[in-house]
This record gives sequence, structure tokens and C-alpha cells, in this order.
Amino acid sequence: MGKILEVENLEQRFDLNKGILDKLKFKNGKFIKEERIVNAVNNISFSIDKGKVFSLVGESGCGKSTTARTIIKLLEPKGGNIKFDGVDITNLTREEMLKYRKRIQMIFQDPYASLNPRQKIIDILIEPILFHKIADSNEEARERALEILEKVGIRPEQGERYPHQFSGGQRQRVGIARALAVEPEFIIADEPVSALDVSIQAQILNLLMDLKDEYNFSYLLIAHNLSVVKHISDDLGVMYLGKIVEKGSKEQIFHSPLHPYTKLLFSVVPKLSGSNLKNSKNIEGEIPSAINLPLGCYFHERCPYAKSVCREEMPLEKEVEDGHFVLCHQY
Repeated sequence: MGKILEVENLEQRFDLNKGILDKLKFKNGKFIKEERIVNAVNNISFSIDKGKVFSLVGESGCGKSTTARTIIKLLEPKGGNIKFDGVDITNLTREEMLKYRKRIQMIFQDPYASLNPRQKIIDILIEPILFHKIADSNEEARERALEILEKVGIRPEQGERYPHQFSGGQRQRVGIARALAVEPEFIIADEPVSALDVSIQAQILNLLMDLKDEYNFSYLLIAHNLSVVKHISDDLGVMYLGKIVEKGSKEQIFHSPLHPYTKLLFSVVPKLSGSNLKNSKNIEGEIPSAINLPLGCYFHERCPYAKSVCREEMPLEKEVEDGHFVLCHQY
């Protein structure tokens, strides 16, 4: 089957110091140089098989969306490698990336901010179709755009409306239609339902799955809610403070979660009765700052199982069972 995406040791950092004067701080009677770097993505690796859905899950601020934007090269990676369909795209220029833009598309979290408020919906779709030469004429592009809108549940006459005339769920459908318009092979969906009402979330997720079955897409799905990814994913990666702390198949993660942080995520999923994890301990506290990363395991300050080694050494990734990896000193 082969891999559509291979990410190896990916890193992303942001320098908060705009210039040399920003780095100089007056402390204890003297000037010192203080670097303020946000370590957003810290040496992560994963791969996605063709036709499969890989989900990255974790709390807000753990680096999921930054990972997505780095993979699609809206942000240039600071380290590591990105391979798309066997080709290393890590250091490609903006111009060299153009031929891959058609094959890789993104559905953004905010369905309103990602649409041009001054363009009609039909024009938002026609523009990329013509740019990537999917159609030879305006008429052909228009026909294709109307066909795609219908596929995502937007009536042809609604194509003449502007984004503000649609509900949040409808706008997200337009965002999905725009991604589909250029016939991609790989779609990154960044929290595609988090801004929507619960009643609409299931509709959008079902639509994404129906389109996957029809076109055999591969997906990278970004989410903070495990219940959202349960039915749509084939494989999962659990992310904490810019690191993937556990990854494996959906069955492995849901039936035998290993990392204390994964267990925390399960403990906060609403359930009707009982507990879906025996002997799980409540985990409290806030995610630490990505500017001052903790020594040792990034999770040790919140972990009820933490030992002295956890505070001093970063654990190595271990394969506990076939295809099931965890970053924890317990194993």
C-alpha cells in the first residue's frame, strides 16, 4: 500500500525576541541576555499509510496545529524531515511546493476566518480549480464547483451567497468543498468540528468519512477530543507539549492505553455510567510553558506515577507491542 506521509524527528520553534534589545534583561544589577524561544514541536516521528486516517490528539497548546501547518509547509520546519509519497519535501521552496499544493489540502479549524468574506462561495471554489488547471475554462470550473458543493450538501443556488450568509456547519462544508476542489490525495483536517455545535459535529465527521470512501483520501485529523476521533481513525498519536507520548492503532490506544497522559484524556471523556479505565488516577495541573520546557519527562509535574528518573531523564520511545509505542519510564 505504501506511505502517503512520513514525518521524522520534526521540530518547530518560534523566537519571541524581535531584536537584540528584546534579549537584554536587567536582573540583579546587571544586564543579561535572555532567549525566549517557544518549543512548539519537539522531535516527533510518525507515518500515515495511503487511504488511512491518522489522528493527533491532545490538549490545546500541545503543538498539534503547529505540526499540521509545518507538514503542509505554511511554516518552515526547524528540524527533521517530511516525506510526501516518498519524496522529501522538507527543504522545497515556495515555488517547488506548488505542484504538491494540489495533492495536499487543508481544512482549517475556523470555517469563517478561512473563507474570503468578499468572495461568493462559487468563486472561492472556482479560483483554485482554475489555478491548478483542473478545468480548462470558466464554465467547466463552475460546473465542477457546483458538483462539489452538492456533494457536501450545499444547493447550487446557494453558491451565489457570501460566507456570512451561512451557518457554522455550512461554512465548514464549504471549507471541505474547497479542499476537494483540486482533487487532493491527502487532506489535513485541523479540528474540523471543534467550532461547531455537537448536533452538527456528527454530520461533518460522517461527511468526511463518506468522502474518504468515495475518493480514497488519506487524512491527518487534528483533535483534542478522543470521542471525536474514535470512529473515524485507523491510527492515533497522543501529543503532549510538542511530543508524541503514545502512538498505535485505534484498537491499541482505546483498549489498552499505556501513557498516564492518554489515561487522563480518557478520564475526561463524558460517559453515561461507570469508568472505562480501572485503577486510573486523577491527574491535575496545567500544561507547562513551551518556553521553559521541564527537565526529564515533560509530563512528570502532573504524573501521579512519577519517579526521580522521570524528573531527570527524557524517556526513550519503546515498542510495547507490535506497532504500539510509548514514551514513558514505566515500560
